[in-house]
Amino acid sequence: MRAAPTILHLDMDAFYASAEQAAKPSLRGKPVVVGGLGPRGVVATASYEARRFGVHSAMPMAQARRLAPNAAYLEPRFALYRTVSDQVMELLGRLSPLVEPLSLDEAFVDLEAGGTADDTASAMEIGEQLRGAIEAVTGLSGSVGLAGSKMLAKIASEEAKPDGILLIEPGTERALLAPMPVRTLPGVGPATADHLRRAGMTTVNDLTEAGEAELIRLLGKAHGSSLHRMAFGFDDRPVVAERDAKSVSVEDTFDMDLHDRVRVRNEVERLADRCVHRLREAGRSGRTVVLKVRRYDFSTLTRSETLRGPTDDPSVVREAAARLLEAVDTTGGVRLLGVGVTGLADFTQEDLFAQAAGERLAAELPDADVAEPGARAAGDEGGPEGGEPAQESPEQLAARRWPAGHDVRHDIHGHGWVQGSGVGRVTVRFEEPESAPGRVRTFRIDDPELRPADPLPLVRNPVDYSSWPASLPKSRSGALSAGAAESRP
Repeated sequence: MRAAPTILHLDMDAFYASAEQAAKPSLRGKPVVVGGLGPRGVVATASYEARRFGVHSAMPMAQARRLAPNAAYLEPRFALYRTVSDQVMELLGRLSPLVEPLSLDEAFVDLEAGGTADDTASAMEIGEQLRGAIEAVTGLSGSVGLAGSKMLAKIASEEAKPDGILLIEPGTERALLAPMPVRTLPGVGPATADHLRRAGMTTVNDLTEAGEAELIRLLGKAHGSSLHRMAFGFDDRPVVAERDAKSVSVEDTFDMDLHDRVRVRNEVERLADRCVHRLREAGRSGRTVVLKVRRYDFSTLTRSETLRGPTDDPSVVREAAARLLEAVDTTGGVRLLGVGVTGLADFTQEDLFAQAAGERLAAELPDADVAEPGARAAGDEGGPEGGEPAQESPEQLAARRWPAGHDVRHDIHGHGWVQGSGVGRVTVRFEEPESAPGRVRTFRIDDPELRPADPLPLVRNPVDYSSWPASLPKSRSGALSAGAAESRP
């Protein structure tokens, strides 16, 4: 535990939903829900306006629609979220060499290691200035927690939400934690909380009064001892600059169970390509390919194949995933598929056997076109036993081409975003992040003047923070710092 609150935790406020509101003027101040929009979709993020109706992350989307039927429901735009995340992480990197990202919108920073704070006053000043910098660069708000440990800094940022800052002065941890519910502590989920409740423990103070021996008796030695230390505010985990990823994976849940074997294989190959794309973005390669299949009865099967060496070759990953699929019975239907790569490395090893096979094929068929793996030649039968593959409806095709919330550009009307699609039409609202709420127009889904577009920057001319933090302005609000100090707008 540190004697000064020099560990900072940043958590962006309702990140995905806030980014969508910043990009779409017509949605500001209104309930917005981001996530999978199919019957089996779940909520990724809900704006604070939507949370007033009881909508929260990880909730089934169907339940969210019942609670907030008039909210805007949008599919995620990860390209935008990653861009904003990179901007935020770049600002954090200017404060310290020790930045530990937890996700796109959350990170720990060791201010002491960066020499940017060494006491309560300087830590509070940096926290306030960081909030101002994030708002100026991204147009979004983030909540900041400051404390002498990672656990307390994270608790502080949660208490500061939305758009606030909370500093926990070292030495005041027990008084702050005592009245909080046991779920506040890391590692206490619903099952553990219910177990503790049955034993008469609902607050952190109840845990400290029960003693370590009783917690060990209830939860086991490892969990009981750890929880006892956390109840007293003890946490000596360091901020780790690089958390090495152990795997890269992608998965999709389907609105309707897939029964057609060819469709299942095509989806596996598509997921393999997405997985390799993420692998290459991270500058990594992998040695083990993993296939995940969740069947109609919710049983989940995982199969893996270890290659001779690390690869980032999409054809190699596709072929390995297809081989793994051959060993899985999918006749009852498939509701989820996933492809992942583990055993990551920073280099690749050429697949010499695959290369040799390709050279032999080219030699045997010098005038033939070699199709991509999984491609279907003209005249090939598509069904599992020669039948036709299941066809998507026009509405499903339109939703896939024009996802709700995604960017488009029209040759005449300019930049906009998809409000919805169906019955051969797509409805678009034309507006930009710094414009007034725009007009709505409807087009045929095959309108030649309408096409998908890349997201626009949320802030057109962001403030230059290249010399930050040396030239930081004074804090934007005169926040106090005491035993537990906070600032909210």
